[in-house]
Amino acid sequence: MSEAERDAGNRRIKAVILLVVAVSPPLISLQFDPSPIELLAALGVGVALGLVVVWYLGRLGREFTGGSRRPGRRR
Repeated sequence: MSEAERDAGNRRIKAVILLVVAVSPPLISLQFDPSPIELLAALGVGVALGLVVVWYLGRLGREFTGGSRRPGRRR
């Protein structure tokens, strides 16, 4: 797998995680008959939480791999 393919795959994974986390709070809030403002607030909180989760998982991944672009890394 080339580095470009790996980067593209990582971007897709991050986008899916962000989407799932961002959509969850508005879907949960639909159980309580929210107003449109409350629904948008839930979406905003979900996006913020999703960004934090993606950032944390990226940081955690780099910790386990010892950094993302190590010179001389075997493929």
